[in-house]
Amino acid sequence: MARLTANAKGIYVIAVTPFADDGALDLESIDGMVDFYEGVGVTGLTVLGQLGEAPKLTAEESRTVVERVLKRLDGRLPVVVGVSAPGLAPMGELAKAVMGEGAAGVMVAPPWTIRTDDQVFSFYQSVGETLGDTPFVLQDYPLTTNVTIAPAVIERIVRDVPNCVMLKHEDWPGLSKITALRAASDTRGMRRISILCGNGGLFLPEEMGRGADGAMTGFCYPEMMVGVVEAYSAGNADRAHEIFDAYLPLARYEQQQGIGLACRKYVLAKRGVIKSATLRKPAPRLSALDIADVERLLARQAIRLKEIGA
Repeated sequence: MARLTANAKGIYVIAVTPFADDGALDLESIDGMVDFYEGVGVTGLTVLGQLGEAPKLTAEESRTVVERVLKRLDGRLPVVVGVSAPGLAPMGELAKAVMGEGAAGVMVAPPWTIRTDDQVFSFYQSVGETLGDTPFVLQDYPLTTNVTIAPAVIERIVRDVPNCVMLKHEDWPGLSKITALRAASDTRGMRRISILCGNGGLFLPEEMGRGADGAMTGFCYPEMMVGVVEAYSAGNADRAHEIFDAYLPLARYEQQQGIGLACRKYVLAKRGVIKSATLRKPAPRLSALDIADVERLLARQAIRLKEIGA
């Protein structure tokens, strides 16, 4: 499999991790999930992300998930693997292992312990050195890391750490950050890197308008993100917004803190993508009222999609 580059575009969907009802890994559902994502037209997969419940997996389970996904894809799509860890040694060890198995690159979020601009830069400088020639994604997700990374710091990292090839932009919504980084590469000579956005796709049309290359996030209907990016890339911003608007109520509901992932897995199970909607404990459960909300949104979404011919 070709390695991740700064030219990456499209949808790298954040894959869920399927569990059986008892919380054990469901390897057969991993196969079905991979087939589903590939079938709806995503560009690549990202595994072991926060919403892939990576922190709840053992080291052996993490390797098992990556191996299963890579085996199922057999090189047809690139796979990015989250390798964030409290220390550089375990990060480097996992990165070396998954790259040896065929991953295209890895993703690294900053630890919550760093605060200053210099600390952020020094951390990613060390990440670059630890990973060697492995391309990596800088995950900028202040909501979970409590680390705010200013555009000037990202620019400094991009200039000095050559194996940083992508920004996973997940500020909220941080549209001005995309604008600033594109200006840096357009007018100040900064190396241009790929920018894929998160936040469940909630700002995807606007992000594409600011210069993003696509999305690296999850949603129970990844077809929405594929459709938006394809329409925007074809120069049809109105169609991109029309597709986005049809899915927005459900996407908004899925972005609730706490039950958001439970909603995503509920719908994926309902669609037959995974066998069980189980989250590994500790985890929230959807109430009867939550489920009623989701079912109402699904019904209204189906009507709207038919109206716009999507």
